[in-house]
Amino acid sequence: MTEETPGFEEKPDVPSGATPEDAEPKTAPSSAAAEGAAPAGDTNQTAGLVAQLDQVRTALGERTADLQRLQAEYQNYRRRVERDRIAVKEIAIANLLTELLPVLDDIGRARDHGELVGGFKSVAESLEGVAAKMGLQQFGKEGEPFDPTIHEALMHSYAPDVTETTCVAILQPGYRFGERTIRPARVAVAEPQPGAQPAKGDEADTAAAADDKESGGPDEG
Repeated sequence: MTEETPGFEEKPDVPSGATPEDAEPKTAPSSAAAEGAAPAGDTNQTAGLVAQLDQVRTALGERTADLQRLQAEYQNYRRRVERDRIAVKEIAIANLLTELLPVLDDIGRARDHGELVGGFKSVAESLEGVAAKMGLQQFGKEGEPFDPTIHEALMHSYAPDVTETTCVAILQPGYRFGERTIRPARVAVAEPQPGAQPAKGDEADTAAAADDKESGGPDEG
């Protein structure tokens, strides 16, 4: 057995041409230095992420505003199209009903003369029902006040029993569709007679008023 010589330690083999410093093992950087370098990198990374998040939020807000504006424009467009569609439909129906008015007038005259009988009566009533279902309304009655916006006066006279211009005869009924007057009612009107005497009740009131005026007013309690 080989005896070890005391006082001598084995050294690792050093390649030829290498300095003694190369033979010494390299030590890792201290933990304190590593801890001091890490926070700077994390701060920069966090700042970059915050900047990117702000950009994304700004872009999202702009896209949301654009979407809301487009949605509002689309809703306005839909309402406008729907309004135009309804208006066109009402005009078409009103034009069709206007063409049917002479037929309805003939049916009315036949009814007044008692000629609306048999199959003709059934057809006439069916036609009137369809027109009413489409929204056609007839107006004009005797005794109602004259309204120039819906009445057309064809005859004029004076009557002692009216206090205002009144429709005394309906020569041709009027028709309306919704809020639209398709044809005014053609009527005969009567007005109060010029200088007509007041009724008996009015005469009594006039006399009482004259007595009160002469006596200085009504008697006080």
